[in-house]
Amino acid sequence: MATSTALRELKKQGQSLWLDNIRRQLISSGELARLRDEGLTGVTSNPTIFEKAVSGSTDYDEAMVQMVRARKKPDDMLWELMVADVQAAADVFRPVYDRTKGKDGFVSIEVGPTIATNTRRTITFAEYLHDQCRRPNVMVKIPATKEGLPAIFDQISKGHNINITLIFSVDRYMEVVEAYVSGLEKLHK
Repeated sequence: MATSTALRELKKQGQSLWLDNIRRQLISSGELARLRDEGLTGVTSNPTIFEKAVSGSTDYDEAMVQMVRARKKPDDMLWELMVADVQAAADVFRPVYDRTKGKDGFVSIEVGPTIATNTRRTITFAEYLHDQCRRPNVMVKIPATKEGLPAIFDQISKGHNINITLIFSVDRYMEVVEAYVSGLEKLHK
C-alpha cells in the first residue's frame, strides 16, 4: 500500500484510490479504517478475491462452522460471508460517502462469473446483492458482456449504484455508454 503522503498527493490530483482486496481481518483489525483515514476512498471485491481471503486465512472459520452446522450450501455460505464483509467495509467508508455527498466512499461487489452470459440471472443477482447489502455506498459490479448490457440498463434505470467491469473494446465501451445513458433517461422520466 502506498504511503499516506502518496495517497494525499493522489487525492490532490483528483484521483480516488480504491483497494482491490477485502478480508475480514482487514476490517476487524481497524486496518481498513486506518487506510481510509490516510486517503483510501473505496474498496472493490470479486468472488476470486474473496475465495482467496477465505481459503488463505482463518478469519472465516468460526462463521463457516456455524453455517455448516446450519446445513447451508457452499455457494450460499460464500455469498453470505461476502455480503457481511461488504456491509462492514461499506460501514467503514460511509463517512467518506457522506462527506463527499456520494462521490467517493463506495465498496463494490461483483455478481458471480457463472452468470455473466445470462441477462435475467445477472439482473436477479444484482437485485439480490443490492437487497442483501442494504447500504447506499455499495456498488454491484456487472460485467460488460453482451448479455450484461441489458442488466446495466435495468439497474441504472432503477437508480442502483453499479460498477461496470470487463470492458475490452471501444465498441463495447460505446454500447455500455448507450445502456447507461438510456437507463438514466428511463430513471428520470
